[in-house]
Amino acid sequence: MITTPPKQTQLTVLALHPTHAELLDQTALPATVQYVTIRTPQAMADAIQTMIVRGAPAIGIAGAFGIVLSVRIALKSTDSVEAFHQHVLADAQVLRQSRPTAVNLMWACDRMLALLATLIASQTPLTEIVATLATEALAIHEEDLQANYAMGRFGAVLMPENARIHTHCNAGALATAGHGTALGVVREAFAQGKCSMVYADETRPRLQGGKLTTWELVQAGIPVTLVCDGMSGHMMQKGMVDAVIVGADRIASNGDAANKIGTYNLALAAKAHGVPFYVAAPSSTFDLSLASGGGIPIEEREAEEVLGVDGVRYAPEGVKVYNPGFDVTPASCITAIITERGVVFPPFSANLKALLV
Repeated sequence: MITTPPKQTQLTVLALHPTHAELLDQTALPATVQYVTIRTPQAMADAIQTMIVRGAPAIGIAGAFGIVLSVRIALKSTDSVEAFHQHVLADAQVLRQSRPTAVNLMWACDRMLALLATLIASQTPLTEIVATLATEALAIHEEDLQANYAMGRFGAVLMPENARIHTHCNAGALATAGHGTALGVVREAFAQGKCSMVYADETRPRLQGGKLTTWELVQAGIPVTLVCDGMSGHMMQKGMVDAVIVGADRIASNGDAANKIGTYNLALAAKAHGVPFYVAAPSSTFDLSLASGGGIPIEEREAEEVLGVDGVRYAPEGVKVYNPGFDVTPASCITAIITERGVVFPPFSANLKALLV
């Protein structure tokens, strides 16, 4: 069911209610602000897959909310603790498989399942388990929001005065609990008078930069200029960019960072022109089990995303399509990684471990 909410002063991306979850439908933006009601884990997985909700931290929160929907349904369908547990484990697997690259989804589901296992082992009543897991999911949401604010503060320190910041895809309120990772830094820098404007890549093929980042920044009153993905080298050559800030969907222990396809190109242009390139991501985005970005699974998405725009096809029949959703920027191209615990500089392998473990 789709409903149009009353005008709100604060952007709500995800909300958990006693009978359902509610997601801001990002596929409808910027033309329409509408919310989708989610009542089952499968519906949540579908919303993640179809990008009604997107952005690594937001996907993680959505996964946690999906687990809550699962335990609520399981409570109504069985009195058996074992059947209850197996029901939730099966739903969690569906959620985990909805998008493979963003590790925040796996992190959040695993956190919820670990708590579930602990509660079952301590013979906690099923009704109490459901309530406790709902509290945990809301805690994940609130922790992400506070992490965003912290990243904003740490990242703003790195920005020069009157910074012209270039970004790719959308790493803002829409991709998180409601403030932003990369755009959280932009918001804080702008509030401090250190950011004069933002260049937003359109971000082919789904145009998250053109549709979402520009919409967010216009709503926030932050000057933004929309540019094509291939313009960054030219702009940096002309001295138009002072810093690049992007988000991430998974970061390996050596600092290699997976983000929306096209990020690597932007990083190469920045390195060639001596422009600092920053990645902003919460600790839930790090996968220290991976030695390098070569182990990060890269999602391949439907050909239709590349063959046209918004359902209008422009490519000829018979053409082949390659459509990876992400690429990996090597650590050698990254100036620093901004986290809620502080800023990490090279060598990342040692410094990330010291900060996060």
